[in-house]
Amino acid sequence: MTKSGLIEEVARRTPHISKKDTEVVVNTIFESMIESLREGERIEIRGFGSFQVKVREAREGRNPKTGAPVQISAKRTPFFKVGKELKEMVDESPDPDVEKQEAVL
Repeated sequence: MTKSGLIEEVARRTPHISKKDTEVVVNTIFESMIESLREGERIEIRGFGSFQVKVREAREGRNPKTGAPVQISAKRTPFFKVGKELKEMVDESPDPDVEKQEAVL
């Protein structure tokens, strides 16, 4: 699903709100999440998961082509940890690849 697909789905489920207003709401949610992560805050959405920023320390890596050492600077990376309920819901849903494999067998 893309961001525009999400906006479409929310607009479909809330016919009393215009699509333009739905887009503003979705964008506001994402912008709020980004701002919270920039400030180092943790975001927890019960039943879905949590987002937090992990700091990756500076380190020395290798250029895969030449093998020469390369300095990799420290950086902050967003990290998502899936919640138990979401994990269970996804696991319960049918997997189209598994159905295709079973049909071949």
